[in-house]
Amino acid sequence: MDLLTFTNKGIYCPPADVYLDPWRAVDRALITHAHSDHARYGSKAYLSHRDSEAVLRHRLGKNLPLETVGFNEPIMINGVKFSFHPAGHIIGSSQIRVEHKGEVWVFTGDYKLEDDGFSAPFEPVQCHTFITESTFGLPVYRWKPQAEIFRDIELWWRSNADLGICSFISAYSLGKAQRILKNIDPSIGPIFTHGAIHATHEVLIAAGFDLPSTEKVQVAANQADYRRALIIIPPAVAGSDWMRKFEPYETAVASGWMSIRGSRRRISVDRGFPLSDHADWTSLNQAVEATGAERVLVTHGYTSAFAAWLKTKGLDAREAKTEYSAETPETENEEKKSEPM
Repeated sequence: MDLLTFTNKGIYCPPADVYLDPWRAVDRALITHAHSDHARYGSKAYLSHRDSEAVLRHRLGKNLPLETVGFNEPIMINGVKFSFHPAGHIIGSSQIRVEHKGEVWVFTGDYKLEDDGFSAPFEPVQCHTFITESTFGLPVYRWKPQAEIFRDIELWWRSNADLGICSFISAYSLGKAQRILKNIDPSIGPIFTHGAIHATHEVLIAAGFDLPSTEKVQVAANQADYRRALIIIPPAVAGSDWMRKFEPYETAVASGWMSIRGSRRRISVDRGFPLSDHADWTSLNQAVEATGAERVLVTHGYTSAFAAWLKTKGLDAREAKTEYSAETPETENEEKKSEPM
């Protein structure tokens, strides 16, 4: 029997009787990170990295039955050794290493290799079987360094500010919104956040993370206050009637999908910036190679294409069906309902 199996509830470890990022309620869930497709409500007990605790309690309830560990701190469950290792995706995101009777598996959840400046950077973990996402598992997806992307965002924002135009940029509330706030030049103009982003960001600041403070955007305020502003909104708000109160404005999306010509036109925004919290084609291949794994199971994204490519490199690779969300240009894994203003 495999050390990890794919069931109708999630990724199951039979000897430990635990699930990794289950999509149904279970007795015990080990969670890679706090995005809603990987951390779901209803399980009897949770285990995650300590940096995920604040936002997990924010999203799933302050009385969540949650235990936490640090990176590289082993924990034994029914004779199976588990440990959490940096995935670089968002704050607290982890790869979960599972070891039993000399066999080692690693489940990545979601990950990226580029250091974003605030998430713990990805660390490769040696294993026999590697479970990887493939959100951007095609050769066409190759990211520019984030410094170049932020320079482009700043040029766009500065141009709008000089014209007295409000700048809206869409980014999901946990992860990319903090990445923008941490790396953007605040001297260009005021920065505001939508209520959903503001609430998540405040939770992280209260938990002690080194992030800049942000001001919540107020519809009832003097709209002239926003003429030079950058306003960060979740994807669910983009194109809504609420935005019309801030005219004139330009809209942008920060997403890996913006690297493909036509994506910006399809979702009707003025600018698209190819910034992703997922690994690109080059990074996916680097990550797989760094593990030394002989077998690779490919989850959400371009699963068949990436698995087929890995087979040409001599690896035992196959698709693994899960209920994790491969981001789309429209939603990018955002919560189905945004929090109120």
